[in-house]
Parts: sequence; C-alpha cells; structure tokens
Amino acid sequence: MTVIAQRLVGEVLLLTGGQLVPGGAVDIGTDGRIVAVGPESGLAPPERVGSVDRVGGLLMPGLVNAHAHTPMTLVRSAGDGMPLETWLTDAIWPREGHMTPDDAKWGMMLGSTEMLLAGVTTSCEMYFFEDAMVEAVRRTGGRLVMTPGVVSALLPNGDVEPRITELDELFSRYHDPSGRVTVGFAPHSPYDLTPEQVAKIARQAQAVGALLHIHLEETEAERALVLARHGCTATQLLADHGVLEGQVLAAHGVWLDANDQRLLAEAGASVAHCPISNLKLGSGIAPVVDFLSAGVNVGLGTDGVASNDNLDLWEEVKLTPLLARGSRRDPAAMDAAATLTLATTGAARAVGLDSVGDLRPGAWADVIRIDLDQPQFAPGIDLLTHVVFAGSSRHVTDVWVAGHRVVSDRMSTMVDLDEVVAQCRTRGRRLALAN
Repeated sequence: MTVIAQRLVGEVLLLTGGQLVPGGAVDIGTDGRIVAVGPESGLAPPERVGSVDRVGGLLMPGLVNAHAHTPMTLVRSAGDGMPLETWLTDAIWPREGHMTPDDAKWGMMLGSTEMLLAGVTTSCEMYFFEDAMVEAVRRTGGRLVMTPGVVSALLPNGDVEPRITELDELFSRYHDPSGRVTVGFAPHSPYDLTPEQVAKIARQAQAVGALLHIHLEETEAERALVLARHGCTATQLLADHGVLEGQVLAAHGVWLDANDQRLLAEAGASVAHCPISNLKLGSGIAPVVDFLSAGVNVGLGTDGVASNDNLDLWEEVKLTPLLARGSRRDPAAMDAAATLTLATTGAARAVGLDSVGDLRPGAWADVIRIDLDQPQFAPGIDLLTHVVFAGSSRHVTDVWVAGHRVVSDRMSTMVDLDEVVAQCRTRGRRLALAN
C-alpha cells in the first residue's frame, strides 16, 4: 500500500467535466504521485496521512507550457516591431551567437522560476545548451521536456548525422519518464532544414520513442516559401517523408489549411498554439476551433520571451477563447472548460506526458493553489469561468511539483531569485552590447 506522505485540503478543481469538489483534498504518496483525490470526508482517515495541510483556496493542476525557448529571457523584447525572418536574423541570432552555456543556465533558471511563480509546472523547450538547461530546472524544481534544437546553420557541411548522434546521447543521459526530465528531438522547421534532414531526425526519434518537436506553418511567408520550393505545403511534405508517423508536436500552425489539419489529425499529432507571440510578430491567428473540430490535439504555449514577452501562460488562457470567439463572431466558440484543458491535459498530451495536467490517482502531484479571497473570484458562482476570464498568475500562491513545494506564499523555495535576476541583467546587457 502506498504511504500517504501529505494531504492538501481546499476546493479542488477536477478537469474532467470541470468538476469542483468543495471541501476536497489531494493525497500525495511518498513517491510524489497522487494517491487519491476527492471530498476529504471520503478519503483515508487523517491518522493514515503523514501531514495534513489545510491550504484552502483552489487546488488545481499545474499548467503546461507546450512550446518555449526559455533561455531567451536574456534577449527579452529584442527586435520589437520586426517581421519574423528579420527579427531572427538581425535581432535574435546575433545575440544568441554570443551566448555561453552558463548564460543559458541562468536564463533558464530565471524563466523556469518565472513560470513556477505563475503556476506553470512543466515546459517543453526547444533550445541548445542542453546540459545547462537540465541543471537549471533541477535547481528550480520544475518539470522539463527538453527537445534539443537542430538548425541548418550549425550543421557542418549540412550533415545532420553528428547532431543526431548527440541527440541520441542526450536522450540516453537524461530521458527519465519516472523523473522530472524527458527528452525529445527538435528539427527547427521544414523551411530551415531539407525534407531529407527532417526525415532522418524523425526516424531516429521514432526508433527510440521520442517526441518530435518542430515549427510548422508559423507565417504566410514561410508557407509560400515551402510551396514554391516543393510544390506542396510543409505539412504534406512532412507526411510524404514519414515524419508524421511518430509522436509529433507542431508549434504554431497559424497557416494550416483543412487538408493539413486532416493530415495532423490522422497522424495523432498535436499543435502548440502560441497566440501572443503570433500576434506580436504579426503572423496571424491560428484557427484553433477548426483544429479541435478536425480532431487535432492542441496545447497552449508562450513561445520565447523575445516574442511574447513573458512566460505567463495565464495570458494565453484568457486570450485563446477571446480570439476564437471574436474571429468567428460566436460567443460560444470556446468555453472555459475547453480552454483550461488546452493549458493542462491537452498540453500534457502534446508534449508526450500522460501523468501530468490533471489531478487523478497515479498522476504526478503537480498542483497549484489559487487564492480565492480576491475580488476577481466573487461571487464565485461559476468558479471555472472566473478562473479562465478573471484569474491570472498573480492569484497563484503555492506550487507543488511531484509533491514538493517549490513555491510557498508567492516565493520560490528553491532559488535566490534576487541573485538570478542580477545574473541575467548582467548577462543580457553583455549580449546586447556584443550584437
């Protein structure tokens, strides 16, 4: 029998059906997983529980950020007002070219802590400096899906094989479904890499059962470029080369047409919807309701902080249904329950995790507490709608990851945030001056 290490007591939000359990509790085992959840009166007697913490407020699953480049905290807000290609080549990549592993570690620590303070317990990262990023998240207490990037500019003579070998080694070293770090493969995009290069990476990801994370149809210009080169859409190109045969997470998908959506749905692929980044870069508005209607799984992501400019997924939670309703002129286009699913269970599925994103027995105890004693939650008659449309990161007070309290009373219990901020200010200024 699993030993119950602790019990958290408060109002409990179960995402299945948007059910609210007043006087609820979450029992957490010594292994950091949920043992039971429901009305406290129906759970094990207190004498069988290691400790009972009557935290009150609303207990709900931690949010999952399905697409991020978090060490870009060091280039936050750079290149504002530029279109995507110019923004990358003139503002971002020159600064990142001077970034060191130590820079990436501090940038990741800053961003990971920023997310945890906002109740985002998991992030899926497409970036480099993998060892530094894993070290950073181990220090902050978050959960990391590390998908090391593959870009053409860093491939000697265009040979992708050495990078695939590196990805294999990283997968062997860090991938641990029973821990807080899992690993996938991340070819940048079908316009940066050749179809053959992406296919080679995809085959290896499929061979080891890893997530494939790729940018797809982010801008109209990108779509036109692939059509001109190959005579078909990027999604069709991936399908034709067998890339969609594994577990695939496509970031953005702003310009996916109906056939693209059908291909993704048939393959069981997911899309990471990043509305704020797409709007800030002028890329457009992804038709998320169409994705869901076509059977495509969707998770919410922030993208990098240079194009957002923060890691507060609550902003995406509110904006997503507003964009869906406004663009379709339909106030019923997306409701609160469906929206919250995109930031929790939908995003968890998108990043290849089946044990986060919900409060249920056997899942990891990634739990956040929302302070309900705030004006935004009165009268509290429709609390789920309040959470989506009136709630925000400022209402998150406490966070547990695998049962460990990593945020207490709005403060990190894991890192000295003042030191992290100071380090990132110094390093970010150095990168800006080196550009």
